Amino acid sequence: MSEVVGLLLAGGLSRRMGGGDKNLQRLAGRTILERVIDAARPQVGALVLNANGDPARFAQFGLPVAADVVGGYPGPLAGVLTGLEWARDHAPGARWVVTFATDAPFLPGDLVTRLAAAVEREGADLACARSDGQTHPVFGLWPVALAADLRRAVEEEGVRKVDAWTGRYRLAVADFSIDPVDPFFNANRPEDIEEAERLMVWGASR
Repeated sequence: MSEVVGLLLAGGLSRRMGGGDKNLQRLAGRTILERVIDAARPQVGALVLNANGDPARFAQFGLPVAADVVGGYPGPLAGVLTGLEWARDHAPGARWVVTFATDAPFLPGDLVTRLAAAVEREGADLACARSDGQTHPVFGLWPVALAADLRRAVEEEGVRKVDAWTGRYRLAVADFSIDPVDPFFNANRPEDIEEAERLMVWGASR
């Protein structure tokens, strides 16, 4: 998927984890971010980390780090915009950006192919994942060609909710099974780490 840039979304404030970087929490001896990178890297042509603050804390991963291109922590759309503009400026052959939340340790290895298939099947403009009836807009496939439109929406119109923006376009949805584990389970709180450990053991035993 050389025409797809992978964007690892790590720009949030992690309030429910008590601050700090929730993706650097360890799960079975490895950080959640390591697990996400391992799942994401084979699916894309290039991988970039969207994170604010000192990028040195992510140096061990050897990835380019791009801070939000708009200030004030306006939410996931700022990360998406950052990825679209990064791809436009640094990956000239890229047509798409796929976004991965970095607090999801069970990320599916076929996310990109299934999102792309959904776009093609439905003649859509962009796509997002869904599991157990719930859509997950931060696991999405976004056309680089919409970078200018999104910047205008965020800066001039004050759009903050992902759904408010994607609602302007034809959005395809790719469904994923939650058996044996919901692939989009996210570790937002300390107790979620414990639950993820339990799910890993349980899933491995099946």
